Amino acid sequence: MKCRTLGMSGLRVSAVGLGCMGMSHGYGAPADKREMTELLAEAFDMGYTFFDTAEIYGTPLAPHDNEELLGEALRPFRDRIVLATKFGLTFDNPTADGPHALIPDSSPATIRASVEASLARLRTDHIDLYYQHRIDPAVTPEVVADTMASLIREGKILHWGISETTEDYLRRAHRVCPVAAVQNRYSMMARWHEALFPVLEELGVGFVAFSPLANGLLSGCYSPADIFDAATDYRAAMPQFRRESYAKNHDLLALVDALAETKHATPSQVSLAWMLCKHPWIVPIPGTRHLCRLKENIGAADVLLSPDEVEQIDSALSAMTMSDVFGGSALKTMD
Repeated sequence: MKCRTLGMSGLRVSAVGLGCMGMSHGYGAPADKREMTELLAEAFDMGYTFFDTAEIYGTPLAPHDNEELLGEALRPFRDRIVLATKFGLTFDNPTADGPHALIPDSSPATIRASVEASLARLRTDHIDLYYQHRIDPAVTPEVVADTMASLIREGKILHWGISETTEDYLRRAHRVCPVAAVQNRYSMMARWHEALFPVLEELGVGFVAFSPLANGLLSGCYSPADIFDAATDYRAAMPQFRRESYAKNHDLLALVDALAETKHATPSQVSLAWMLCKHPWIVPIPGTRHLCRLKENIGAADVLLSPDEVEQIDSALSAMTMSDVFGGSALKTMD
């Protein structure tokens, strides 16, 4: 596996990381832990060194299932991987059908309680990359960054990042404690964060792309016949998976298929290669429960697109009609 450095942080990770949420949360009932433990070991063996989770990835009965899974499964490789987790969110109504509204809380007391709990569940004495999961409008970025600086001095975390940040929030936080990475939704269907790229370049901050395959749609593995369980699977509520959306996305999927054929690759691989070839500090973190997809996604790092090809793809995407795409769960602030 090729490696990349997240901005100027010095944090070196595999060029493609593994988003682990779907093993426990959001994509149906949690997968078998024994099978996922074996899959995580396979991932390490084939070169994945960057594993992403969060304290809220779980179920109502096992709310921290994903961190607990990774803590046990990755323990044999802990000193050879980069482990990322997140703080600052709870679900408004976790027993309802998803996606659930999210309640942000980035108060220093909550952050400190969260980091201690995550360290215990992850069976480690430090977190390599600790993200603020969403911006909390009740807490200034300076206060959050100062708390991160304290945790770094204490050795509890090595680097910190922000998920779904704005330029102003990032700049203010970065002045207090340098941000290693921003983790935002990014795919051929969700390009609204590209406006942040010049700022990341200026500040030397890496970009970690979650949902890089538009929650799997760009893999080419779905059709209008697919039905998802609304109680456990967020895709049931995602606009790109509505029956009528497949017709709207015909040109997009045809473009991806044509690129895949030209590059002797798969749709997933060219979708990931498109962002990998934009900037050396972009790292996608597709998720999977399947060994074949694990192998497929890691192969994207070997698919090369020239700057001209990337520009042509961007132009085609900008001119293309496509359906709406899921943009994230709603935030609900407490009065």
